[in-house]
Amino acid sequence: MSELIIVRPDKCVGCNSCVRACPCTEANTTRALEDGRFITMVNSDRCIACGACVKACNHGARDYLDDTDAAMSRIMKGEKLVILATPSIKTVYPTRWKNILEWFRKKGCIIYDVSLGADICTWAHLRAIENKRVPNIITQPCAAIVKYIESYQPKLLTNLSPIHSPIACACVFIRKYQKRTQPIAVLSPCIAKKNEFMDTGVADFNVTFKKLNEYFDRNDIRIASHSDSEYEYDFEDMQGQLGGVYPRPGGLRDNLWQHDPDINITTSEGVHKVYPELDMYAQMPEFKHPEVFDVLSCEFGCNIGPGTGTTQTAFDVMSSMRQYENNAKSRRKTTGFRGNGDDKLFKRFDDELKLNDFMRNYKPAKQTPPPTEQQLEGVYETMGMHTDQERNYNCHACGYKSCRDMAIAIYRGLNTPDNCIVHAKSVLVAKHSALATQHEKLAEITNECLSLSDTLKSGVDQIMTNMTTIGESTKATSERAGVVNNLLKNVVAFCNSNTTMDAGTVKQLVTILETTISAFSALDDNVNTTNESSNIINKSISEITELVDKINAELHKTTEV
Repeated sequence: MSELIIVRPDKCVGCNSCVRACPCTEANTTRALEDGRFITMVNSDRCIACGACVKACNHGARDYLDDTDAAMSRIMKGEKLVILATPSIKTVYPTRWKNILEWFRKKGCIIYDVSLGADICTWAHLRAIENKRVPNIITQPCAAIVKYIESYQPKLLTNLSPIHSPIACACVFIRKYQKRTQPIAVLSPCIAKKNEFMDTGVADFNVTFKKLNEYFDRNDIRIASHSDSEYEYDFEDMQGQLGGVYPRPGGLRDNLWQHDPDINITTSEGVHKVYPELDMYAQMPEFKHPEVFDVLSCEFGCNIGPGTGTTQTAFDVMSSMRQYENNAKSRRKTTGFRGNGDDKLFKRFDDELKLNDFMRNYKPAKQTPPPTEQQLEGVYETMGMHTDQERNYNCHACGYKSCRDMAIAIYRGLNTPDNCIVHAKSVLVAKHSALATQHEKLAEITNECLSLSDTLKSGVDQIMTNMTTIGESTKATSERAGVVNNLLKNVVAFCNSNTTMDAGTVKQLVTILETTISAFSALDDNVNTTNESSNIINKSISEITELVDKINAELHKTTEV
């Protein structure tokens, strides 16, 4: 499988809109990034390229690839390509489609009408049904439907119409009957057509209208509007007839009923309707199937397909289709009165074409085996879903239709339990419980800290009181020591000057007094040192007191919270 749907990871917000829009349970892969974001990538092997996710993405994260640049490069270099215009060109460019085709013609391209291929497709179905060469059938003009059946409902391949699509019928006609060998570029509204071209080899380039318009804008190519409101154009060979209404819902049905109104035909369109109904069809017994199940992936048909880029409403395109239908009926030729005879175009097909040339084969894709209930049990546990009620929340937040589909995706490695809202809720509850426990422990520690802080503050206050007492005592001691020291010095001076005292006695007394003076000097020094230390201690205690006050304030804030 080639990569047709692409993702811009930087724009993906993990909203799951793409998963929700996608009809295929295996086409997307969601993973968590290191920064906690979720992004969803495309699993190209299981994507059917229906384009529903591209239309659903509001963030520009989804886009698609086609062959516009490759085809236009060859045309601009002078290569003559066959341009095969699908009838949707008339609804996408209602006032410019003829001038767009003329622009290609002036570049040397050869212009064919897919509506002619659709007429061949109708003829081939009628002849196959008349000759009982087909069972009850599912129509296959829609390439996304074909890929879905091959990938997810291979048992329906026996019911899938073996008749080529209108585009493929036109390509076979151009190659085999018109003998054209040039590369074929199809102007189409469909992303998935590229898969059909690769599987069948009928065409070379899928040029979608949206990308073609972007190419014109990028290269400043201006296509003027035309005043002609008629739906006729000078295509190679001839213009198609009622095949031009194939792009609208029930277009193939309406063509078949034009020729055989008794055919039992049921229709279905839209990704959220047609694919569940195909799954339902697969479970039904054959006798309950309609003769023709006419199906389209796009709700309003190909005219508003994901590759159109159109601003036209469903009412606009249906009005255009109705006008084209009236025009085609006016050009239709029959052999009978008032159009009741044989269709002359179909008579030409009977004479010139071989039914076998317009038939194709299909190839089923490798199927992914479903997990067992035991295997899913472990997945449910990782999702935090332990009860039947939890396993059937089916909230669709993950994008899947059910919790079971999400569990299967997780088992296959296409998603992660963290993307499940139930799992996220259980994790959040667990974290909240853990935070509550931690808060209780923190409150206990805070209270203990407050108690210790109060004790510390009380101790600091006591130290300050004691330091004040020490300061006062030291000051008094210093003053008294100074007085005594002066007195002793006077006594020594008196003894040394008094001649009446015994010299030996005087000497002994002087020695004692000097020793006492020395001791008081040391005491005075110690007192001075104590005073200096007290000042330092007082400063430190003041700083400690400020810090304790701050701690208390913060602790009280914590307890208030």
